Parts: sequence; C-alpha cells; structure tokens
Amino acid sequence: MLIEKVQPRFSETDVLGHINNTVLPVWFEAARTPIFKIFTPDLNPHQWRLIVAKVEVTFLGELFYGQEVEVKTMIERIGSSSFVIKQQAWQHGQCCAEGKTVMVRYNFENKASQALSEEEKSQLSQHLETAQER
Repeated sequence: MLIEKVQPRFSETDVLGHINNTVLPVWFEAARTPIFKIFTPDLNPHQWRLIVAKVEVTFLGELFYGQEVEVKTMIERIGSSSFVIKQQAWQHGQCCAEGKTVMVRYNFENKASQALSEEEKSQLSQHLETAQER
C-alpha cells in the first residue's frame, strides 16, 4: 500500500466547511503518481501509456480543512490489459471516502488497449490489497 499525506487547503472547502466532493478525485489522482511511474518513469506526457476507463468515489464521512488527510492507494485487481486502483481518504483514523479507478494500458498510436507486460504486472502486484486492508 502507498500512503500520501495531504494538507487540505482552505480553497478546497465548501460553504458548509467540509472538503468539497470535487476535491477527492484530484487528491486520488495525485496519489496515483507512483503507479503512473511504473508505466512512464519520467512522467513524460508524450510517452504516456495509460487511460482512465472509470472513476468512482463513495463518500463515507466528512473531511475538514486544517486537518491532515492520509490517502491510501492499493491495487485491487490486475487483468490482462487493465487494473483497478482502490484508494481511501482517512482523517482522524476514520475512512471518509473510498475511490476506485479502472486504468487501461493503452497504445495511443494504434488507439487500442495493450496487454500489460509481465514486468508491469509484477510491479503492480507489489501493491495488491491485502485481506486486512479491506
């Protein structure tokens, strides 16, 4: 599991004083950087090898400004050309949001999905979700 700490910014709050629901997908994307580096180590957008097929976020509790958030990132499933990233936002020991993103290994020249290499699968499997993380 990968862990990134986020310090919520005032501009990310809504009128009720909570972190706005549009912020979580942005935090989750930022926390996926180590996964992106498996496919594009220098993060060069001209050499990008992934596309997003699906994003979903489930809100389980409120998140607040001025209090650190821990974003946990793990791999839920690895397929032949795609994989599912599961992410959680924790504050004060409580999981407040959970997200799942389906990523596809993509060949932009051919405009088609491409099988994950054994090396990519191996690196992704190092972050597979364990039973205790569920």
